[in-house]
Amino acid sequence: MNDEAEIEDGEEEELDLSTLDDDELVKQMHDDLYDGLREEIEEATRILLSRGWDAKKLLDDALVEGMRIVGIDFRDGILFVPEVLLAANAMKGGMEILRPLLAETGAPPIGKMVIGTVKGDIHDIGKNLVAMMMEGAGFEVINIGINNSVESYLDALEEHKPQILGMSALLTTTMPYMKVVIDTMVEKGIRDDYIVLVGGAPLNEAFAQAIGADAYCRDAAVAVETAKEMMARRHNVRGAVSG
Repeated sequence: MNDEAEIEDGEEEELDLSTLDDDELVKQMHDDLYDGLREEIEEATRILLSRGWDAKKLLDDALVEGMRIVGIDFRDGILFVPEVLLAANAMKGGMEILRPLLAETGAPPIGKMVIGTVKGDIHDIGKNLVAMMMEGAGFEVINIGINNSVESYLDALEEHKPQILGMSALLTTTMPYMKVVIDTMVEKGIRDDYIVLVGGAPLNEAFAQAIGADAYCRDAAVAVETAKEMMARRHNVRGAVSG
């Protein structure tokens, strides 16, 4: 029995991805994403492309679906931030191969998001995790970093024309700056053009409502779910209006 177990273990370690059929390989990619194995994800991505897979199908079936599973287990407390960062990094490896191909085909992302930490706050792990998970879910994400003034948010909105603005704060002293940004958007008459999502450890739903945000997202998995729901709702409303 032990010999067999050892042989099986050896086989697992030396798994040749090219011997798997397409369905098995996609399932293996989900497992490898979950385990944060970047090199394996890159290899599998190249194998499927060499078999004639469309870049958008590969993105949706292998990477986005794999990260959806990661997101669910992160939300449910089965996975934690370090594991999710590894999974997101593995996904990034596949995305770097696919991105130029997706650009060639003109495949549209689900939506576009500008995200940044507010002025006075230099925390970025949570924000970066949201950015990675959003990208893993098929969004185009522009991460403008930390310590962002109203002007830098507005400049990013003007330049990139996203549908979603994400703001993050980890300090109770910097939380109120989110309201400054939203109030400025109201003054300029552009608030309703964007879905505004806020997050960070000291925030809650009541705070998000008080400052006029669309939603509070307690973690990266919730941010992805909320963004998808709000994009779908906005799309349906616009469809109804134009119809």
